[in-house]
Amino acid sequence: MKTRLPAARNGDPALGGHAKGLSAGSVGLLGSLVIGVSTIAPAYTLSGALGPTAAEVGVYLPAILLVGFVPMLLVAIGYRQLNRAMPDSGTTFTWVSKAFGPWLGWMGSWGLLAATILVLSNLAGIAVDFFYLALAQITGNDGIAELTRNVPINIATCLAFVAAATWVSYRGMEATKAVQYVLVAFQLIVLIWFSVAAFGHVAGGTAFDGLTIRPEWFNPLGVESFSAFAAGISLSVFIYWGWDVVLTMNEESRGAATTPGKSAIVTILVIVALYMTVSLGVLSFSGVSDEGLGMGNPDIQENIFAALAGPIMGPFAILMSLAVLSSSAASLQSTMISPARTMLAMGHYGGLPDKYATVTERFRSPGYATVASAVIASVFYAVMRVVSENVLWDTITTLGMMVCFYYGVTALACVWYFRRDAFRSVKGFLAKILAPLIGGILLLVFFVQTSYDSMDPEYGSGSEIGGVGLVFVLGVGILVLGVAAMLVQYRRSPDFFRNRFETTELPVD
Repeated sequence: MKTRLPAARNGDPALGGHAKGLSAGSVGLLGSLVIGVSTIAPAYTLSGALGPTAAEVGVYLPAILLVGFVPMLLVAIGYRQLNRAMPDSGTTFTWVSKAFGPWLGWMGSWGLLAATILVLSNLAGIAVDFFYLALAQITGNDGIAELTRNVPINIATCLAFVAAATWVSYRGMEATKAVQYVLVAFQLIVLIWFSVAAFGHVAGGTAFDGLTIRPEWFNPLGVESFSAFAAGISLSVFIYWGWDVVLTMNEESRGAATTPGKSAIVTILVIVALYMTVSLGVLSFSGVSDEGLGMGNPDIQENIFAALAGPIMGPFAILMSLAVLSSSAASLQSTMISPARTMLAMGHYGGLPDKYATVTERFRSPGYATVASAVIASVFYAVMRVVSENVLWDTITTLGMMVCFYYGVTALACVWYFRRDAFRSVKGFLAKILAPLIGGILLLVFFVQTSYDSMDPEYGSGSEIGGVGLVFVLGVGILVLGVAAMLVQYRRSPDFFRNRFETTELPVD
């Protein structure tokens, strides 16, 4: 039976009659920030992103990180305004439905669900890889690291990681925070340690390349081609994505209408500062050559921390493997927050069957939706891992398309929703119209451009179906599957799609 607690018991009048029974007031600004950083998974993300990006733009790596940061910040400003007006755990689903109607709102939330389910499976797979790598480093037995290539062992270990993450998420925000504080603190300490050690080698003359930081590295105009700018926006999707999880926790936050928006902005600012510190350290130490420890060397790009941890951190290199493992494991658990609460809201309003709106009586968490997210991600990973590892990676590449789609649509929903009152002040115009408009357009343009580029069989792993790139086929397939699922739900619950979408609205200053 679905549990719906009255608004007064839920503890925040901002939620009005649409409180869903979640544990209100269980997350403050610090807890929200930690979970936001965890979801972005800086150690895991940087390990795979720094090398390919440096190979693309060379010493302008810091500039391209700043370029990628801009659309994320602009979209986050729009999210903050929508959350102040409609604090609801459904975020994209609720806000886009209110602005553009339930059909587009449902598809926007499908993009969010698809992206998070895809990345959940990838995070679990990465956790498996680094788990066996860390065991090999601790024991000195290199053969243990090869266990990740054994498909049955890989899948079994992956499912164990997913089950553990699901158990923590099922127990609600208090359990989630306790785990995240430890894992996030550890990876941040190791990343800062790694950066300081890299700068120390540069200062001491023992670095591989030993470059001096120069002002032109921060100048985006120094990037020679437009494709590099496009790569910057592409990079932003992968390395900054995940901050919006703090908005899905709004019904569990202290100050549902204000804290999540602040946390989203602070999370992005903390992440860009961390990324700049680490990237400058690595760039100064390694340079961008395609040989040895240079960041342009294709042999080390897939996991640049694995190659540089030893030369930079010496006998403490094992800490970097553990940091990436903890990063992927922490993000695996915190990423479950977003799809579970999105499906909870969809069930609450009638966009999904009622069982998705079930809240556990003991932990006041979206129990059914959490388990559903984990099962779907597990099945997806197991099937894709058996079929082909290339298929799995191409599916993850498709993640960028989904993220650009739902971020872009949500940002434009902010513009449309506030169109009548945004010109009452300059601040209102900038925050409610201009910032989300620019951010949303940038990401939707990238969505279209990526869709076009991915038709080329050479895009991604090089796999194709009928002469069309597999990434494009997967992206279109996911959207078509979303339309089919939406039509099935329409037959089950036509009232949701026919009636005007209603939710609690607050006046916004």
